[in-house]
Order: sequence, then C-alpha cells, then structure tokens
Amino acid sequence: MLLNDKIAVITGGAGLNGLGYATARQMAAHGARVVILDLARAEPAAAAARLGEGHLGLVADVTDKDACAQAAAAVLKAFGRIDILVNNAGITQPVKTLEITGGDYDRILDVNLRGTLYMSQAVLPAMAERKQGSVICISSVSAQRGGGIFGGPHYSAAKAGVLGLARAMAREFGVQGIRINCITPGLIETDITQGKLTPDKKAEIAETIPLARLGRADDVAGACVFLASDLAAYCTGITLDVNGGMLIH
Repeated sequence: MLLNDKIAVITGGAGLNGLGYATARQMAAHGARVVILDLARAEPAAAAARLGEGHLGLVADVTDKDACAQAAAAVLKAFGRIDILVNNAGITQPVKTLEITGGDYDRILDVNLRGTLYMSQAVLPAMAERKQGSVICISSVSAQRGGGIFGGPHYSAAKAGVLGLARAMAREFGVQGIRINCITPGLIETDITQGKLTPDKKAEIAETIPLARLGRADDVAGACVFLASDLAAYCTGITLDVNGGMLIH
C-alpha cells in the first residue's frame, strides 16, 4: 500500500460526492489514517466513520487561523504526527467581473486562498520537526485558462493565488524535506455540478475534451495519492493537471 500508516489531513473532506472525500477514501484504502476537517454542518465525524475504524473527523473552519491550529494540535495529540495535508476546502461563485461585490471577493478568497495558507501554517512546523511531509493544494484549471464554467474571475484569481502560494512554500520548505505541490482539476462531476448541467450540455462539453468525458472525483483522488506517496519523492512545486486534456499547454 502506498500510504501505509501515514497520517493524512484533508480539509473540506466531508461531502460524500466531493474531491475531498474521494481522496479520503482512496488514501484510507492505501493504508493511511485519515483526518477529515470540515464545517459542523457537513458532519466530518460521520464522514470519517464511513471510512472505517481508525479515522477521525474534526470540525474546523479554514478561514479561522486559531481553528486550524487547534485542529492540527488535535491531530498531533491523537496520532503523534502529520504526514500529509490536502488543502481541498474551497467554494465557488458563478458571477462576472462587474457583478463581484467586496463581500463576494472576501468570501471566495478567504476560503480558497487564506484557508490554504492558514492550514499549511498549522501543519508545517510539525512536518519540519520530522523533516518530512507532503502538502497537496487543490487549485483549478480556471486559474490557468482564465475562468471556467462554475467560477467567476475572483475564483480564478483565488485559485491562481493557490498556485503561487504553493510554489513559494515549496521553495521555502524543500530543504526541510517537505514537498508541496498543486493539482489543477478540470470539470469534475461533484455536488457542485449536480443539477446544473443537462445531459446534453455535458455531452457538448465532453466533445471538447480529448478524453471525451467529464472528470470523476476519483480521478483527482488518484493524483492526490500519487503526490502524497513516495512515488512522487522528487516532485515539489509542480502543477499536476487532471483535466482530461481540456487544457494542454
């Protein structure tokens, strides 16, 4: 198993049809003990229980620095270390440039970008102490191509910020044995897309993708497992595209 006995923390991981939970499920299958962090209404403890024994669910708001620190402390108390962090928590909003309010901007940037920073800050000292660790940040193809189907320009900006933040952290922490990488998913069928795309629209989009289908949550989860594992031991600061060829560059 690729992640045997590793301790993996996944933010925004309680949604059963989301990227985070798919990643939690695959990491657990590869031997990791998984900690799911999410808001109270998402019931992270229940989500962790569905993975089986030995996993943990904690309530944490990634936009709250103290909550991130408390969650990391709880993981360290329970398991003694943190080997993997997946910065998955994110939200989107389909509005155009002139419609973005200050509140919209703050909300989208706070969860997607500030949350990535705060949770990374919470776990990096423990990883540095052990001279090892893998941080995986979920960005988006919309950061690369300048917009997507479900996210406005502020979402693209936030996810582009994630790319820059991850690359800078990779340079800073590589000497301490910590690898920090990004994944840029394309259009993935999750709760965000449910009911918002008709079968005809999905077929129309699939025709523009070289692999001729929309992505599945497990496609992104597999990439997370790879980057978390020793198979990616010489990968840091990279951006791994998981988009079926939607964007080739």
